[in-house]
Amino acid sequence: MTDEELENALADRRQELFNLRFQSVTGALENSARLKLAKREIARILTVRHEREAQLPAEKK
Repeated sequence: MTDEELENALADRRQELFNLRFQSVTGALENSARLKLAKREIARILTVRHEREAQLPAEKK
């Protein structure tokens, strides 16, 4: 995935997490496991982004 695709995926997952939390509060959430999965996906995307940022200074040296 490119950096732009990662940012788009991150924005999508954060929006999904917001919607899931909203559904949870209102009692409309049917699949509570999806909350955990959305958080994990966000963490994975952030991990990839941080790894790429950590590699940038090493490549410039």
